[in-house]
Amino acid sequence: MTDICVHGLGYIGLPTAAIFANSGFEVVGYDIDRDVVRSLQDGDIHFEEPGLDQFVNKAQKSGNLVVTTDVEPAETHIICVPTPFDTETKEANLDYVKSAGETVRDNLREDDLVILESTVPPETTEQVLQPILERSGFKAGEDFGLAHCPETVLPGNMINELRENDRIVGGITEKSTERAYQLYDSFVESDIHKASNPSTAEFAKLIQNTFRDTNIALANEIAILAHGYGIDSRESIDLANEHPRVNIHHPGPGVGGHCLPIDPWFLGHNSDDLNIISKSREINDGMTQYIIKLLQESLGTLSGKKISILGVAYKGNVGDIRQSPGLKLARELQLIQSDGQSQSPMEGTGVDIGIHDPHVSDQTLNLESLDMSISNSDVCVVTTDHDEFKELNPEKFNSLMNGNLIVDTKAILDQQWWENHGFDMIRI
Repeated sequence: MTDICVHGLGYIGLPTAAIFANSGFEVVGYDIDRDVVRSLQDGDIHFEEPGLDQFVNKAQKSGNLVVTTDVEPAETHIICVPTPFDTETKEANLDYVKSAGETVRDNLREDDLVILESTVPPETTEQVLQPILERSGFKAGEDFGLAHCPETVLPGNMINELRENDRIVGGITEKSTERAYQLYDSFVESDIHKASNPSTAEFAKLIQNTFRDTNIALANEIAILAHGYGIDSRESIDLANEHPRVNIHHPGPGVGGHCLPIDPWFLGHNSDDLNIISKSREINDGMTQYIIKLLQESLGTLSGKKISILGVAYKGNVGDIRQSPGLKLARELQLIQSDGQSQSPMEGTGVDIGIHDPHVSDQTLNLESLDMSISNSDVCVVTTDHDEFKELNPEKFNSLMNGNLIVDTKAILDQQWWENHGFDMIRI
């Protein structure tokens, strides 16, 4: 008998299925995408994550993990499907959650446990998923268990984070909560916190990422203000953080990834009361335009200039480009006409863009080698804090660039070293 059926084999579902399988459970990994399932059956992982291919292959070779396009009855169903963000309405699309709920409903048995892991707006488990499941004729909390246990992992270290990060579980009854707690306790090495209900667990996950996004927005506004005063914002932040009750994050080119730019909006899915949160989103999303403003202040018109962008992954040392500030900057620069005004993407561009990222292999991007991307460039903008970029040598840039301006949005370069080699450096 199958212990666990994981619905959705993406960034969260696949490592979740593998870690349960490697913890001794019999797991079925289900996905509607036949290409994804076929790839996994052949031993190939469909996204980049260090060590995950060996981890998944180990689970499959043990016989504890089977990936398929067919759902099987299981004691526990874990839903890890996407919740796409609608950029126009600023709301979550819950179609995948609803569809997964219908699939679980058709396979639901008495005493089964259903856990929603997908990041969702508050009340989704109880107001969206529960009614779908109860169309089976079973009642949640009495005939089957229902809980929410949000994921809290970052790409690049998923397996360790699944084990080592604290988790939150919230069931619709104490029994549902306890069953979910015992399940995750099989591999989680840190604390598992019990929420009073699924909506509280949903809300807690969202405000974790909202806190980080809002804190970064504060740092970014500080950076903009400090620039006007000629002050190094990072030095000021470090000094401010010497106070035991102050912990300001550092500024940068914006916020990327699938969580921080999106989760804050989920809080407003059924509410009109977002204020500081929506303003923080506006500040962070506006940092690419602020970078363009800095470039224009230094270079005048950007018409005819070549701008090299180093880093299109959304964070250092990973290949994930979701909501990437570097890509956002490139696209906004490509909308600049020869007269320096904004234009539509179809009208051509007056700016030449060179893009380099040693961790990204996306064939749809016009990625170049480091030498090609900086060759004849007027300015180089560092937008991702990869380790490789920390060791960049200004002598190479001197020999290949036309200009001498470096914009270090992550403050990872040795400013004095680069300035000693004749570069003008702007840091955020």
